[in-house]
Amino acid sequence: MSALEKFDSFNRKVSLGLELIGLAAMIFLVFITTVDVIGAKLFARPVFGALDAVMLSQVVAISFAAAITLIVGRHVEVEFLVMLFPKPVQMVVDLFVKLLCLTLFVVLVWQLTEYAHHLQVRHEVTPTARIPLYPFAYSAALGCIPVCLVYISIVIQSFFRLIKK
Repeated sequence: MSALEKFDSFNRKVSLGLELIGLAAMIFLVFITTVDVIGAKLFARPVFGALDAVMLSQVVAISFAAAITLIVGRHVEVEFLVMLFPKPVQMVVDLFVKLLCLTLFVVLVWQLTEYAHHLQVRHEVTPTARIPLYPFAYSAALGCIPVCLVYISIVIQSFFRLIKK
């Protein structure tokens, strides 16, 4: 097994673990929404802070599922124009786009971490339930790190494919 294959295996394991956390957040989101709607409509007693809980659950669900979504190829890609180019040009464009995506997620991790620190220092909380926001911003940054690792692997593979041609 090559070093890149080991790296990909590591990325997949970490991403699957984070996906489970994201799935738990999604299940919680559905549960709290259901209980809130039933409570509000049948008993005129909505769940206190349900909107806050749903909002924060979405952050966890989306950010923790991003890497495995990338690994299994479920992200949307628009390539109708690039398909008209010759194969070598397609490969160069693909490498450039993947490098751009990697850069975007590195900046995203950096900025989310700074934002989380800002939220922590200012003691920012949700409007209703007063839940601190900074752990969720840090978790979103954490969820983007495996995306960076996956893009590193994709860039390396694209680079080697380009060199072979």
